[in-house]
Amino acid sequence: MKERKCKWQIIKTILFIRIRRIVIQTMINLTSLLFCLSTGATIGLAIGIGVVALVIGGFVGLLVHSSITKKKIGNAKQVANKMVEDAIAQAKTLRKEAVLESKEEIHRERVEFDREVKDRRNELQRSEMRIQQKEESLDKKEAALDKKNDTVEQIKKDLADKEQQISAKKAQVDAAHDNMMAELEKVSQMTRDEAKKMLIENIEEEAKRDAVKTVREIEAEAKEEADKKARDIVAMAVQRCAVDHSSEITVSVVNLPNDDMKGRIIGREGRNIRALENATGVDLIIDDTPEAVVLSGFDPVRREIARITLEKLIADGRIHPTRIEEMVEKTRRELDAQIKETGESAMFEAGVFGLHPDLVKLLGRLKYRTSYGQNVLRHSIEVSHLAGTMAAELGADVNLAKRAGLLHDIGKSVDHEVEGTHVTIGADLAKKYKESKEVIHCIAAHHNDIEPQTIEAVLVQCADAISGSRPGARRESLDNYVKRLEKLESIADGFNGVEKAFAIQAGREVRIMVKPEVIDDAGTVFLAKEVAKQIENEMDYPGQIKVNVVREMRSVEYAK
Repeated sequence: MKERKCKWQIIKTILFIRIRRIVIQTMINLTSLLFCLSTGATIGLAIGIGVVALVIGGFVGLLVHSSITKKKIGNAKQVANKMVEDAIAQAKTLRKEAVLESKEEIHRERVEFDREVKDRRNELQRSEMRIQQKEESLDKKEAALDKKNDTVEQIKKDLADKEQQISAKKAQVDAAHDNMMAELEKVSQMTRDEAKKMLIENIEEEAKRDAVKTVREIEAEAKEEADKKARDIVAMAVQRCAVDHSSEITVSVVNLPNDDMKGRIIGREGRNIRALENATGVDLIIDDTPEAVVLSGFDPVRREIARITLEKLIADGRIHPTRIEEMVEKTRRELDAQIKETGESAMFEAGVFGLHPDLVKLLGRLKYRTSYGQNVLRHSIEVSHLAGTMAAELGADVNLAKRAGLLHDIGKSVDHEVEGTHVTIGADLAKKYKESKEVIHCIAAHHNDIEPQTIEAVLVQCADAISGSRPGARRESLDNYVKRLEKLESIADGFNGVEKAFAIQAGREVRIMVKPEVIDDAGTVFLAKEVAKQIENEMDYPGQIKVNVVREMRSVEYAK
């Protein structure tokens, strides 16, 4: 209704505005015409005509306005009726759709509700079945418990009866035991406390013997197993790492083509020999030895320089101080290069890489260093191979063992130039050239200067001992050998109850004979341990020394 009123008001307003516009335009046109025709005589006529025209225009406008208004009203009514019909039809359609959607929603909710009701019903049925089964199980368990309770009650009753019987029998046994003890005291003429004391003493003595026996058996078994395993590892390592050794001493011999060459070496007023000694730092010994000159010096590198220089001078034939100095300098340069190559060759042979160039040179110098006649470079390579092989067998770090074994005696290359032991010098050199802490520890611990903390350090110790103790590897003087044997025997003789002591197997075993009336079988075990401990504390030796304690009891009787 409001929509219809608004449309009708708009139409009226538009028609009024158009009619007013037409009337105003008509008046303007008439006024213009009158103005053009105006004279003094026709002004009144013009005014009258204007008034008539105005009246006619107003009347015509009203007629037109009425006609247009009627027409617009009819059209508006038609539009309004059509809009009302469309709205009614649309409302009916919307109503039908809403009804259909409501029916569908009701149907969907009803289906969902039926499904939920069905699921709840099924769940309730299952719960009821479970509860019923549990009730049945509980009933069965309750019946079983009742049966067990009856059985337990019967057992308790039987036990009570048996306890009464046992109590009665115990009383009888106690009475019989008291009677027997009284009879035993009369027969043995000993009180109960005295018998207990004697029994305890016998048991303690027997336990002591059993304990010693058990300890000896365990030690023997452990030693047998450990020795077997160690022997296998060491034997395998030695077999795999056999190398050649050369014997080195503190002198070098240069062969001469003839004895006349000795005079040329000495030179006029001894100038040649003095120049050679000053340039090399080595003593030349020219004696009655035919066709030979002896070079003496503790520095093997200098001795080697002197030997090579002298051989070159003899081959060249020109021997004078200037030529000697030139040849010594040339030989020194060549030997430095050779030392570096020797160090690199040893490094590759041992399978160790990444060493500092200065360490490689020091390693090459070990070729001219000996220890008890054993070449130190060959010894170091051998220790590297042995340590690496044993590390592989034991699951240790093979590369670390090889590296530490190769460098363990590196301090011997400069030990005559630097204060301190070769162990300390070697550890300092390794630290200086940025070796790892593990390698430094192995070097510092290979002679027990410090306690070894890693398995690789222990393996380097073992490899060093194996290489040094191999028959023929090293030479010792007879005096040192005799002193070591006497020291072993004196240590053993210092213990109470020792009758005789013998150092045998080249000092690798000490056999001790004890007095049987002073030391019993158990005491031999403790004596062997104490002697071994004292030897470890007071002596330095490669490898190990076996302590063998022998107790012999002889009983002699004559049948008459």
